[in-house]
Amino acid sequence: MLRRRLIRTLFALFLLLGQASAFAHALGHLQPHDSGLPEPVCEVCLAHANLGSVAPASAFTLPVVPGHYLGLPAVPPPPAAVLPCRAQARAPPAPV
Repeated sequence: MLRRRLIRTLFALFLLLGQASAFAHALGHLQPHDSGLPEPVCEVCLAHANLGSVAPASAFTLPVVPGHYLGLPAVPPPPAAVLPCRAQARAPPAPV
C-alpha cells in the first residue's frame, strides 16, 4: 500500500516539475529574435509537448467485431499414416 502511494506521489511531483520546466523554457522564447530568419523547430518544446495535459480518463479500446462460425466438416479427415519411431542414438556403430 505504501509503495502505490509513493508511486502516485512521485508521478504527480514529476508532472508538476515537468510542467514548471516547460513554462520556464517557454519564457525563453519571449525574447525578441531576428525576424529575417525562419523560426527553427525547438526540440525542447517538442519534448515538453505532452506535459500540457494530464493522462486521459479512459483507455483507448478497439471495437470488437463478432467472428464468423466455421462449421466442422461432416466427415472427419482420415488419420495420418502413423509410422513407429525407432530410437536413433548418436553413438558410434557397434562392432560386428
